Amino acid sequence: MIGMLKGVVDAVGADETVIDVNGVGYLVAAGVQTLARLEVGAQVKMHIETHVREDAFKLFGFLDETERAWFVHLQSVQGVGAKAAFAILDAVPVSEIASAVALGDKATFGRAKGVGPKLATRIATELKDKAPPVGRNLGIGLSAHAATPSATSTSGKASSDDGAVREEAVSALLNLGYAETVARQAVATVQRNGGEGLELGEVIRQSLKELAP
Repeated sequence: MIGMLKGVVDAVGADETVIDVNGVGYLVAAGVQTLARLEVGAQVKMHIETHVREDAFKLFGFLDETERAWFVHLQSVQGVGAKAAFAILDAVPVSEIASAVALGDKATFGRAKGVGPKLATRIATELKDKAPPVGRNLGIGLSAHAATPSATSTSGKASSDDGAVREEAVSALLNLGYAETVARQAVATVQRNGGEGLELGEVIRQSLKELAP
């Protein structure tokens, strides 16, 4: 199986590219956003997801390992194939996808071309109960912020509303598969850095940014 290609961009098409690796040209399918960042003749490293079928051997390429991991994770939902997964990644940044999953926000997935209301609802509902994807050599739930326990020096200043939001935000992150210590640290950091008084959705979004690798 092919997990990574490093070579020269030989050609870029509407939905695929050819990567020249030591004289061998690999045909790699990719999303619009990825293809737009490629330049013929330039060196490139692509993270590859390989699909093997009885009648086909197909490579799907990504410039970011996190995107590849989400590409696979999205397809764990019934009705989501490679085409729909690419459409979602083209329409929604990975950080927003993680946030939408945490909030069960079907509207975000509905922004993708070809993803109708029913499928968008199914994606938001099913992924909310699943752990987030873990890429190769990449623990999405881990970051430098996880090195020390959460600081609690400002917790006494938080209003009861902020406390409720904090607990709900932590619960949402736990549902995404983050460790409790890591989740509490991220939320505490957001609230400590001017996030007090924010609505739940915004606290979750900013916390996910804190946890981003």
